[in-house]
Amino acid sequence: MSIEFIGFSATQEVSETVLPQGAVVNKSFLAAVANAHEYAGFDRVLVAHSSGSVDGFQVASYIASQTEKIGILLAHRPGFVAPTLAARQLATLDHFSDGRVAVHIISGGDDTEQQRDGDYLDHDQRYARTEEYLDVVKKTWTSEGPFDHEGANYRLKGQNAGVRPLHNQHLPIYFGGSSDVAIEVAGKHADVYALWGESLAQVADTIARVRAAAAKHGRADKIRFSLSLRPVLAATEEAAWAKADAILAAATDRVKHNAHFSKRPQEPQNTGAKRLLETAAQGKVVDERLWTGITALTKAAGNSTGLVGTPEQVRDALLKYWELGVTTFLIRGFDPVQDALQYGRDLIPLVRAAVAEREAQVQRLAA
Repeated sequence: MSIEFIGFSATQEVSETVLPQGAVVNKSFLAAVANAHEYAGFDRVLVAHSSGSVDGFQVASYIASQTEKIGILLAHRPGFVAPTLAARQLATLDHFSDGRVAVHIISGGDDTEQQRDGDYLDHDQRYARTEEYLDVVKKTWTSEGPFDHEGANYRLKGQNAGVRPLHNQHLPIYFGGSSDVAIEVAGKHADVYALWGESLAQVADTIARVRAAAAKHGRADKIRFSLSLRPVLAATEEAAWAKADAILAAATDRVKHNAHFSKRPQEPQNTGAKRLLETAAQGKVVDERLWTGITALTKAAGNSTGLVGTPEQVRDALLKYWELGVTTFLIRGFDPVQDALQYGRDLIPLVRAAVAEREAQVQRLAA
């Protein structure tokens, strides 16, 4: 079981503790964030998506031009361009980045946000569209000649793409969504299923559900799992918790002045956020060091649970998730550049070394 670390990129310095300021597209900041993650030893950086965000394809292209080796995980929402066009756009970007692109499929879990871009399908209809969308995208990447398609959402004739992914038949597909219908689509299409930072018991349950869905397609042993967390590190456990308290105090003041959070519904619609709120309802700390303070404050506005402690303590907490089957960790802090550098210095090497040792032990026992 390999281990992968994904960071977070943005065109503007902003977090729950940093109010947005200056240009929305700050090329210097984006380059700094991307290069900090590359220097720190991350495998990829996420380019996120929302109905109000800058265009992710252009952001990803700029990251590729400013870095040498770090991978790019481009969030993409089906339904707003034709799947054949998206397949060609992604494949083209893969060529310009020398094969560094993966795509994170997000179908959308908030009706209000979807409607800002003119999408009035309901939740289950969106996932049905996503399933067909990915059928067509994959066929566009892999067909040996012209093909036709006629389905509930898309109809096309004679598609024969002139550009395919650079190295593999299809780009790695990461997939988000915690509802039953989302998990069924993930079982069919996802290479990596992405969870938010839930408790160990919740993660074990979700992994079992996704593997059962993947088994229907003969893929139970092929799908991998990603977990998103916000580590808070310090030299001592006491100092780490004091740092977390300071982050929460600053976030409490700043969130009420941040339009992104003020526009959110009081209660989330998507299943993943509801599950995070269930975690937060268990208390400020779950499973020894899973911190839910930001989750409760922001009503589970995305990746919001953290792991708090010394680097060794957080490493041990991550290894418990690794033992459940999580092999990718999407980690980001509250100071985008400095936290990425700290993770690269103090946390990522510890986790990689521990995983390598455990894998070596398994190989020795099997020999």
